[in-house]
Amino acid sequence: MDRVTKTCLSLALTGILTLGAMAGAQAADLLWYGQAAVRITSPAGTVIVIDPFILKNPKTPEALKDLSKVGKVDLILVTHGHFDHTADVVELAKITGAKVGMNADMGSTYAALGWLTQDQMIRFNKSGPIKPMDGITVTMVHAEHSSSLTETDPTTKKKTVHPGGEPVGYIVELEDGFKIYHAGDTGVFSDMRLIDEIYKPDLALLPIGGHFTMDPAHAAYAVRELLKTPTVMPIHYGTFGLLKGTPAQFKAALGDAKTEVVVMQPGEERKF
Repeated sequence: MDRVTKTCLSLALTGILTLGAMAGAQAADLLWYGQAAVRITSPAGTVIVIDPFILKNPKTPEALKDLSKVGKVDLILVTHGHFDHTADVVELAKITGAKVGMNADMGSTYAALGWLTQDQMIRFNKSGPIKPMDGITVTMVHAEHSSSLTETDPTTKKKTVHPGGEPVGYIVELEDGFKIYHAGDTGVFSDMRLIDEIYKPDLALLPIGGHFTMDPAHAAYAVRELLKTPTVMPIHYGTFGLLKGTPAQFKAALGDAKTEVVVMQPGEERKF
């Protein structure tokens, strides 16, 4: 066998092995609890929960309203302080021992109120990527919303409102390079174009409910003109009466945009 033939066979074998490895690679797994709460399992098995609102979430299936069923959690990310994004943060962190990432000012409030200790939190801010564990990169990005924390006295039931820092979204890059943009609660903003240009997310989780966030028309504009994300999953709709936007309206507003819209049901799990 001559050298050229050996080289061709070697390249062919390498290609076959590479394709086989790709075929056997694990995909990112995403479970949606309803509203903005998701559990992401990376190809290597790292588990990230964003905005855990499970026990009192009217859209979470009853079978999942048990924090012990969330399973192993390595990292919890919080986009802002409102109850429908933070209700189960403290308890889930206690059960799992997971680190909790949030904007630095909200972390200070959590520590001052005694909800979490400083060593269990990762306090960081926008545009400074962190690597909370091997193979995972998390970047905090802008969101156009508000943020506050409400504490209820267990005896008097009096409510006290505390600073929640600034609202944010997250770019989560997994071990295989797959990038997920969780926008948190946000209106459309022109710097979403920067998110596309700098991070190029593969999947965007965008609110479409309206009233407190983008409605379907604004979310469609964000996708069509600014983000141009290949795949979009609508979130934060239908949970409460004011969140009237629907996936059908979102799809209609997108028109002939090439983005794939993945509509999931609360409690559904899907690989990307």
